[in-house]
Amino acid sequence: METAKHGTAPGLAGGLRSFLGGRWVVIFLVLEIVYFSFTSKGFADFNSVQILLFYGTQVFLLAVAELFVIITGGIDLSVGYILGFASIVSIKIVNALVVAGLPVPAAIALGAVATLIVGLVPGLVNGWLVAWLKVPPFIATFSMLGVCHGVSELVINGVYALGMPQMAADIGNGYILYKAPHLPFVFFTPPQVARRTPVLELIPNIVIVAAIVIAIFAFVLARTRFGRHIYALGGSMDAAVRAGIPTKRRILQVYALSSFLASLAGVTYSFMYVSGKADAGASLLLDAIAAVMIGGASMFGGSGTVGRTMIGALILAVLDLGLRMAGVPTFNKYILVGVILVLAVIVERYLPEAQLSISEERK
Repeated sequence: METAKHGTAPGLAGGLRSFLGGRWVVIFLVLEIVYFSFTSKGFADFNSVQILLFYGTQVFLLAVAELFVIITGGIDLSVGYILGFASIVSIKIVNALVVAGLPVPAAIALGAVATLIVGLVPGLVNGWLVAWLKVPPFIATFSMLGVCHGVSELVINGVYALGMPQMAADIGNGYILYKAPHLPFVFFTPPQVARRTPVLELIPNIVIVAAIVIAIFAFVLARTRFGRHIYALGGSMDAAVRAGIPTKRRILQVYALSSFLASLAGVTYSFMYVSGKADAGASLLLDAIAAVMIGGASMFGGSGTVGRTMIGALILAVLDLGLRMAGVPTFNKYILVGVILVLAVIVERYLPEAQLSISEERK
């Protein structure tokens, strides 16, 4: 009887640890939503959900950028200022093309593409420094942070970059679908109705763009040879070399990819706010790294998924919106982010099933 009694408890404890280890971030997110739904008036409204996703766009993109680098065992401290740099460059290029006589739609499209190409440069330099010159990622990317910040300030001379065409603002703040009473759904442009007629706005354009890009990179990480190589680099660099993986090239590609996603976040910023500034993404770096860590990735590399990182980013976005709607000073958010990060580290340390479930999810 005693044997059965003592044998059952560890089994129950092990089952609970396994359950919590694999699902704690989802449980935490659900509890967070429930709490703010009761404490913050209007939090559970559909409009609040759209606001959460809309203003979380840049963090979502930066978190995926950071995830790829962290899986290799590195870190990219420059993504916030690459975002700011890209927000300025996009406005400057679009304005120059419009002044040159290019039609506004073409100027916006070409300006966005040109910005993404220019935005690859910081990442390529970071990757070259880390892979070929063996500069520690912290030092290489911290140096690039300073370079991007300084160049951005030189370009704008200490003031915001302005002058984005109104069409860009319409795209950045528009919606895929609109619905007015007694009218069918309308795509991209609001229906022409009387002034006081309510129009339901559905699915912001920027959110759709970010969702498509994130889905693509989630597939790349989970289902392609490139993704498998990234995990191998973080698991053991020596083993990756012996396996014939082109480690230097992969590291270069990972930092270029991180820079690309940060530049895309900068382009979305310029479209949303019709302005660009050097420190536009400075405050988002902590959120991006925290989202990756809360999502279960290890700072030592070799683990992490896009899906769990997005849950981590949503936890932070819900926290930010909930505190704002409750009237709590926003600096309290940083205290709570620190507490959640400590919780994530404790889970990784004492519930190893969390890391196991991530590995199984990748397969």
